[in-house]
Amino acid sequence: MSYLFTSESVSEGHPDKVADQISDALIDNFLAFDKNSKVACETLVTTGQVILAGEVKSETYLDVQKIARDVINKIGYTKGAYQFDGNSCGVLSAIHEQSPDINQGVDRANPEEQGAGDQGMMFGYATDETENYMPLALELSHRLLIELAALRRENDEIPYLRPDAKSQVTIEYSDDNVPQRIDAIVISTQHDDFDASEEVMLTKIKKDIVEILIPRVVAKLPIHIQKLFTDNITYHINPTGIFVIGGPHGDTGLTGRKIIVDTYGGKGAHGGGAFSGKDPSKVDRSGAYATRHIAKNLVAAGLCKEVLVQVSYAIGVAKPTSINVDTYRTSTVDLTDGEISKIVETIFDMRPYFIEQRLKLRTPIYSETAAYGHMGRTPEIKTVTFSNPMGETISEEVETFTWEKLDYVATIKKAFNL
Repeated sequence: MSYLFTSESVSEGHPDKVADQISDALIDNFLAFDKNSKVACETLVTTGQVILAGEVKSETYLDVQKIARDVINKIGYTKGAYQFDGNSCGVLSAIHEQSPDINQGVDRANPEEQGAGDQGMMFGYATDETENYMPLALELSHRLLIELAALRRENDEIPYLRPDAKSQVTIEYSDDNVPQRIDAIVISTQHDDFDASEEVMLTKIKKDIVEILIPRVVAKLPIHIQKLFTDNITYHINPTGIFVIGGPHGDTGLTGRKIIVDTYGGKGAHGGGAFSGKDPSKVDRSGAYATRHIAKNLVAAGLCKEVLVQVSYAIGVAKPTSINVDTYRTSTVDLTDGEISKIVETIFDMRPYFIEQRLKLRTPIYSETAAYGHMGRTPEIKTVTFSNPMGETISEEVETFTWEKLDYVATIKKAFNL
């Protein structure tokens, strides 16, 4: 019997994502001027106010207020009518120095023996149902909001859009886990006040979403995914009605509250640790990126159609306490998942230092991860520029989303005789 599966996404203007983006902008600025920075930054945003808190060990000094304001303005909160804008909101910093009790478990005389920044387990997932090896419901949810943000910035076809938005996609799967059709799409978008009745307003918004947004999204999808968009989709557009009050004025936002949106939309598993605001010595982040890298390369190599990779650590200890691979009985080799796990362990060194080196994680690449998902993105080489209060400016060539590279496919094929 077929079944339904749902994933959601939130826009860059969602209050939790505003917080994530500020926290990751701080990470990038610290790493730009001091590659050895140890940072754990949390952000709270609410009506007219930003609060920064956390622990930092770094040789650089930053104007954290300016960084926060720049992020807010870039997102699009630039008007007093939003009750939250980058130029006028208050920014309070309660950032202090990292505990030496934690740092002693991470730093080592031999960098290769760098300990894990915390205990815990991390998961990486991949599936062959999309070209970027991501679950389809989440991929479509992200794409809807990326395109909605593009329409907002164009300020042409849908001129009343405001930054806050959410999406949700429900897909019908066959018994053998193949997407058959899209059953429902939910989009809630913040908007300007209309000089019209609520009924007229909602009719206009639904018409624009279905007739302008959806076709733009569909046009950028592969043909086999386009076919899932039928006339039988149920649309829920701004189902609560008016959505003028939004963003941090409508709801308080906190770093790390959208961890399922950030990863696999409910597919696979999650260890519970957030990513944004953490430097790569925190294995919540680096371990999750490394397991995604493994999972994606395993599926791309043809070892399986779907896979979940788990790694776990003890704080201050370099070697993982466990590595586990679950192929969901889709493996194409005559090996148990336990045997596959042992071979994977010989291919990928999962000690924190080697993860950082392999994936080039001590570079300022994190701001882009803080909205529309940390996984399934496209790696790029680009130049980024940062300035600090001492008048120093640094430009650096970086490689983004390195954990999405398919650079171990040949190695995996050789190891498993594929």
